[in-house]
Amino acid sequence: MTKSMIIAAEDAADLQVISAQLQDAVARLGDFVWLPKKHRFAAMLNRFKWEDGKGHDLRVRTGLHFDGVLSVQSQNLKQNDPDAVVSLLAIEFMPRTPDDCSGTIELLFAGGGAIRLDVECIDAALSDVSEPWVARGRPQHETGR
Repeated sequence: MTKSMIIAAEDAADLQVISAQLQDAVARLGDFVWLPKKHRFAAMLNRFKWEDGKGHDLRVRTGLHFDGVLSVQSQNLKQNDPDAVVSLLAIEFMPRTPDDCSGTIELLFAGGGAIRLDVECIDAALSDVSEPWVARGRPQHETGR
């Protein structure tokens, strides 16, 4: 069994680390859930293992959750289609005021989709939950050049 990655985030810099690990992760919309009574937003994703230095193209199932979530909004996502697949590009944080830990965490998807979490503070964790498997290919990006 390989070592499982676990990353916690308590500030914007930590959240950037999670964002980098989840770049090009794919998931079904049905694998995202908001639990309002628990103030938790959670997701299961298949992330590309960019950190694998052995030249293998691997993916791994990973869990992501945010606590202290006050509300959730989505934009340009097929809410009525739980099997729709999305590709996560980045996670960003916008504080309410400078030096504030409360604000909005935004999950940005290919094609212009987004999920916005209104949070009391940054309280997130990422944890791999499966063995890696060979990916169907390496994610490709337009450079705009």
